[in-house]
Amino acid sequence: MTTENPSLKFGGYIAEARKKKRLSQKELAALILREEDQKPISPQYLNDIEHDRRSPTSDALIEQFAKVLDIDPDHLHYLAGKLPADIRQKGLSETEVRQVFTAFRKTTNRT
Repeated sequence: MTTENPSLKFGGYIAEARKKKRLSQKELAALILREEDQKPISPQYLNDIEHDRRSPTSDALIEQFAKVLDIDPDHLHYLAGKLPADIRQKGLSETEVRQVFTAFRKTTNRT
């Protein structure tokens, strides 16, 4: 799924993707399971996420949103302001992290 509005935050992106899939908040919430008890998130929690009042609490939630809504999980992690677990677990040094972010900034410079 791609969006024509690159200024959307995580919540707006989720809302737009949900609407494109023709899912109600209640329907989408029923498909996203909390990690701790495998019960669906509440529609109110989803509403709070979509209005950027709350952020997803785990990588598992982000991954589920990506799968259900057919969105690239890396893009969702970016929008959520979180690095994916596989990157966090690499044990990069401060220098390596700085080099990666410098390279990222160079490739995303817009003129």
